[in-house]
Amino acid sequence: MHPIEPHVLEALEPDEEVHVAARANDMVLAVTDRRLVVAAPERIALAIPIEAVRRIQFDIERSRPATLVIVPEMATHEPQVLSIPIDRYREAADALVTIGERLSASG
Repeated sequence: MHPIEPHVLEALEPDEEVHVAARANDMVLAVTDRRLVVAAPERIALAIPIEAVRRIQFDIERSRPATLVIVPEMATHEPQVLSIPIDRYREAADALVTIGERLSASG
């Protein structure tokens, strides 16, 4: 895992730990021991418990960055659309596996 950007670390609670992170073109998706965080350099776009995720879609097209869409259960949280460059697919896949395992475990 690459070093976590300072703006992501600032959004964490004192005892919260990042398990996996993936860089998008202009944002970072981080999965912590208690939630999912989507952070841009200037703001935290989303910070919700994994159980509050309604749907995640990962679309890969030839010769284009992949599109990762995160849709929260609550309409008050804005869905996030991230552009994932090909050299970051592995990071995104690791994050998706972690999120999927936790969603499955939460029932």
